Amino acid sequence: MSPAPPSDIPSGSPGAGEARWEGEGQNWRLVLSGDWADAGLPKPPPELPVAGDTQVGFDSTALSHWQPPLAGALWQLLAPLARGGVQLDLAGLPRGLRPLLTLSLPQPDAAPQRSKQDDADATEADPEWRKTLVFIGDTLAAVGRLARGRTAMRMSDWLWQIEQTGPRSLPIVLLVSSLVGLIVAYMGAEQLQRFGAQSFIANLVTIGVVREIAALVVGIVLAGRVGAAFAAQIGSMRAGEEIDALTTLGVDPVEHLVLPRMLALLVTGPLLTLCAGIAGLLVGWGVAVVLYGVPPAAYLATTRDALAGWDLFVGLLKGSVYAVLVALAGCRQGLNAGRSAQAVGEATTAAVVQAIVWMVVAASALTVIFQRLDI
Repeated sequence: MSPAPPSDIPSGSPGAGEARWEGEGQNWRLVLSGDWADAGLPKPPPELPVAGDTQVGFDSTALSHWQPPLAGALWQLLAPLARGGVQLDLAGLPRGLRPLLTLSLPQPDAAPQRSKQDDADATEADPEWRKTLVFIGDTLAAVGRLARGRTAMRMSDWLWQIEQTGPRSLPIVLLVSSLVGLIVAYMGAEQLQRFGAQSFIANLVTIGVVREIAALVVGIVLAGRVGAAFAAQIGSMRAGEEIDALTTLGVDPVEHLVLPRMLALLVTGPLLTLCAGIAGLLVGWGVAVVLYGVPPAAYLATTRDALAGWDLFVGLLKGSVYAVLVALAGCRQGLNAGRSAQAVGEATTAAVVQAIVWMVVAASALTVIFQRLDI
């Protein structure tokens, strides 16, 4: 396509917003680039025919940043074209602008009117795997912006999520881990006692609890308590159109809602795993010493020797992975929930199930990898 020089708006400073029309005949596109604040948009060139067979697309690959006034400027520019029957392809615009313009722009008389519910149904009709891949891609992009120091995430949101997911989850984690540690120690000791090998109870409890069980207990507790809460909170915001309001204001929902929750669980996950492991070891010590007569000093010495390897590192790594998967599952289901109370409830249930499935798959994969690496 050949550019149309009369329709260019030059940038006033390096990196400032710039827009220009390119095309000829019945195929045109509006190219946006730079950092867009409140500059105006160029009017369509006279060569652009306002007719039903004219197609207008957009190219925003060079658009580094945009502010809410761009949405209003685009609407003022495109509304007359839409009324004239011009076919507008909004796929080249930023994701935050597309749904807003789709809902607000007038529809040509020959085309049926699309309602908000129609757009929601079309979005919900996407395959689940595609929604998951898009969500993971958006999350990785948000993490990349955070690494470059260009994120909109607030530190206060992150600290709030740490307080909600860490200390408030600790009592139930300690209780469940203690009970599971009791089961592992008692059942293992029953079998070892038949061979007079009570001294190996410490090895069994230490490796089993620290390497595998503590991380799984933390993951399951977080899935039921935190993952479900994430899905319900974000799903309710979607049903109340709060996420649409954030998008209209130019705030990325992934940076504002997902990133603080995921990073909070990345911090609290290994800490909770460590606490769960300590609780399981203490209960195992009580079972071995009180019920099976293992000397306390011998049990502690065996436990210390067992922890000299990679088991503690593997356990903390698994706890971190499971916690991140819980956050991703909860936020993913919340962002893709429907706009009704029933849909929010279904998203909450799906978040717990999906988190547990992802954890089982991750546990299997990590176990095979660590065994192959002899860790």
